[in-house]
Amino acid sequence: MSMKKTDLAKNLALKISGQMKAAGTPGRFGEAASKVVDRKEQRRRDAAAGLVPFACKLPSDLVKKINERAVKHEGGVNALLVELIGKGFG
Repeated sequence: MSMKKTDLAKNLALKISGQMKAAGTPGRFGEAASKVVDRKEQRRRDAAAGLVPFACKLPSDLVKKINERAVKHEGGVNALLVELIGKGFG
């Protein structure tokens, strides 16, 4: 006995929905996306990369200028400061 076209479409839809439920959530949307590296792990990674924390006090107008430039810079604030300080010493 052959099936009607609507029954075939319904069976196909059920099959697809079952596959979607069984597939799981991709890592970028699931638990992996919400995992934030704790401070201890971040310090270990920074040390492995040769980075050392360096704190100093700067005038607020200078900080505003740095933040404005950092938005346009591809590496962010850290990369911008590395570049600027490197130019100052080099």
